[in-house]
Amino acid sequence: MAVHIAIMVVALVAVVAAGAALARRIGVSAPLLLVVVGVAASYLPFVPQIELSHEVVLVGFLPPLLYSAAIKTSLVDFSKHRRSIGLLSVGLVAFTTIGVGLVAYWLLGSAAKSQGLEPLPLWAAFALGAVVAPPDAVAATAIARRVGLPRRVVTILEGESLLNDATALVGLRTAIAAGAASIALIRGDDSSGIHTPTPLSVGLDFLLAAGGGVAVGLIVAIVLAKIRKRFTDPVLDTTLSLTAPFIAYIAAEEFHASGVLSVVVTGLLLGHKAPIIQSAASRMSERTNWRTFQFLLENTVFLLIGLQTRWILEDVSHSPLSAGTITIATVGVFVAVVLLRPLWLFPVTVLSRRILGRSRPGPVSWQSLVVVSWAGMRGVVTLAAVFVLPEETPHREVLVFIALAVTAGTLLLQGSTLPWLVRRLRLPGPDPAEDALQEAAVLQAAHKAAEEELDRLATPDDPPAVIALLRQRGESRAQAAWERLGRPETEYETPSEAYRRLRMAMLEVERGHILKVRDDGLVADEVLQRAQIQLDIEESILDRAEADDVGGQSESLRIQQAPGAECEHLEQAPCVLTPKTPEGCEECLAEDGTWVHLRLCLQCGHVGCCDSSPERHASKHFESTRHPVMRSFEPGEDWRWCFVDEKLG
Repeated sequence: MAVHIAIMVVALVAVVAAGAALARRIGVSAPLLLVVVGVAASYLPFVPQIELSHEVVLVGFLPPLLYSAAIKTSLVDFSKHRRSIGLLSVGLVAFTTIGVGLVAYWLLGSAAKSQGLEPLPLWAAFALGAVVAPPDAVAATAIARRVGLPRRVVTILEGESLLNDATALVGLRTAIAAGAASIALIRGDDSSGIHTPTPLSVGLDFLLAAGGGVAVGLIVAIVLAKIRKRFTDPVLDTTLSLTAPFIAYIAAEEFHASGVLSVVVTGLLLGHKAPIIQSAASRMSERTNWRTFQFLLENTVFLLIGLQTRWILEDVSHSPLSAGTITIATVGVFVAVVLLRPLWLFPVTVLSRRILGRSRPGPVSWQSLVVVSWAGMRGVVTLAAVFVLPEETPHREVLVFIALAVTAGTLLLQGSTLPWLVRRLRLPGPDPAEDALQEAAVLQAAHKAAEEELDRLATPDDPPAVIALLRQRGESRAQAAWERLGRPETEYETPSEAYRRLRMAMLEVERGHILKVRDDGLVADEVLQRAQIQLDIEESILDRAEADDVGGQSESLRIQQAPGAECEHLEQAPCVLTPKTPEGCEECLAEDGTWVHLRLCLQCGHVGCCDSSPERHASKHFESTRHPVMRSFEPGEDWRWCFVDEKLG
């Protein structure tokens, strides 16, 4: 038996890895491909029947998936868009639960009565509505990031998927409680100990579950933060990180609070505090391990969804309801799930802005609303939650089939067409060149602060060579970010690229020498491993720098000054000025020198080379003239920089 389980686990992991690799190769979403693979595999004779248990999904899969998403979600952005997230994760889930419940009750109830069968009770219809209400926590954001949606849309979808499961599970629990009371009354059992839900009790139950979940999440996050702050070993810190979602979930459920909210709050807070409570090595270790863990879990989930197909279809084939009735009900619920989302989203968005004001950041475009309304793919929570329905639920096998159909249908229909819709609406995704410019500005300011601290700490006894090296290292990091901008059509090698190329060649030789020493057996292996780790860390930094080199991918780089970052020099400086030497850097042309990027002084029209260039004539021009504002003189860029206040505009 143990051997069979081991073989099954290895097979699942192998199929997940192969499916994800194939999806990347052919350019499709891995969740969609794995669902299709799972459906096909469920009909293979040598594949055993796998039935998902709701305990396994809700306790084993859901907490780590939510936590891995939460620790990467910006708490600042989450708070900024809390109104939109709340309207989706609470309001839309409740609206969908009621709407789908009424549709299912009407279609299945009337059909069952006409066929002389037991009708679908209202509580079961609302339970089905709660089951199919929450979009998946993985599918939407995975597809959204792949197609390059605006960050605001991605943040809202992430926030919705983190919180909507809690609302849906409370609704499902309420519906089942109503069903238990109803079944007890019908059977004539003693129902004195059974509580019949009322609108007031439902609201109170939700508030207690939500408030308890938030409270437990806060406590768990505070305790874990204090413990992890004392851990310096990355292995111990990562081990505690892997247990955090289960600690938060189980602790909340023990107090009958929302385990989902507890996990989300814990993840958001620990992710926000990570730079303070963790060492750099711990953060790198945690990031790598959670990426692997999340990859395996989320892709295994979609494969398992497909593997449920065969036995669910076999069960529904024994239903007393006719095939036509089941088909009509399934299509009706699916259409309701798809349509209720835009029916809620568009009017509520307009009304909330008119009633509550425009406190949210930036305008809401109709293109963004269309994409958010179409990004309603259901996932494993829907399929797991339907198994929570009691065995005595009338037409339970039909409800399970409808949940499967909605999950697979939304994944295949909406998931496969969402990239096309984004391209059709021409929604602008994150601008990589703009990101590089903002990164360069942040690093420039950070380097200035570090230099000021170095000036304060340095003493006459400190070696001048060490001080110079410290200044050079910080400056080179900032300059590497500036070099990603302003790429002309002709490719050339910047100083950072030359450094990366030459250093990588040196690292290869260094590693070869270490391996030769290892093979000769002249040095202890533990010593050699420490030496190799040093080389690996440096190489990983160089690899990441190359992967992040996104300069020149933007057609037009236009930076708007951030709110609260006003600068009188930027406000007074013109946006355009005729350059004195439009063909290049004035000094470099006179001296027959070379430059990397060009900058234009907006007071006198001087064209100088950037700080990554050998002579740094733009900065030297400012030092000699004190002209405060320069503008990028690269094609497609119109950002400006104030030397005095060190701000972008």
